Amino acid sequence: MKRSDEILIKTPAQLAGCRAAGEKAAEVLRILCEAVRPGMSTKALDDFALEAMRSLGCSSADFGYYGYPAQTCISVNEAVIHGVPREDVVIHDGDLVSIDITVSYGGFVGDNARTVVVGEGAPEARAFVERTEEALRAGIAAARPGNRVGDISHAVEVVANRYRYGIVREYVGHGCGVSMHEAPEIPNYGPSGRGPLLREGMVICIEPMLTMGSRRIRVLDDGWTVVTADGSLACHTEQMLAITKAGPEILTPR
Repeated sequence: MKRSDEILIKTPAQLAGCRAAGEKAAEVLRILCEAVRPGMSTKALDDFALEAMRSLGCSSADFGYYGYPAQTCISVNEAVIHGVPREDVVIHDGDLVSIDITVSYGGFVGDNARTVVVGEGAPEARAFVERTEEALRAGIAAARPGNRVGDISHAVEVVANRYRYGIVREYVGHGCGVSMHEAPEIPNYGPSGRGPLLREGMVICIEPMLTMGSRRIRVLDDGWTVVTADGSLACHTEQMLAITKAGPEILTPR
């Protein structure tokens, strides 16, 4: 996906727009995470997302993006990201379901994602989801003025390595707000102290994408859905935040 190389420093007015869009995206994600249940198709969940967006006065930034055919990305079990909702993909008890919501609102973009365990789930699957959230929290904690992108990347990697999870390398976090994908790219691995400087006014998305097996991936014939090459479970979580003098400000509150 194309991004400009220029890192946008948002004005106070733009930050306000990003904040409003982020709140809408977070609310849609909350609604969908609560709606997931066994027997539901991912297409039905996508239809529900469209209703939620309309009721909140926002719209999908995913739909039509480079030809993407749905309102949301819903990825189940071995699917890492960009899962295209389908009638024949039915959610079952114990599944891991990653829901990625990107909305347009007031000329700005809000972006966030979360993986939920349907029903009780296996203990190792629940731990996997919580540990991926732990990696996200570590990345967010490093998102402070004066640090560098590599400090975020390294913080995520340390947590993933602690639990011996695979880290997907082909897809990364990114700048966001005015457009869906902006500079800089934010990998989930790498040395600290490297990469672009984090400055007040930057808006970024940190999004760990981890696997319980090999980090290798492949793309399905639909041209979108990214799955683990070995069929192992995957987990994806994402939050959008602003770099401020006081530290990271979460723009997609949970």
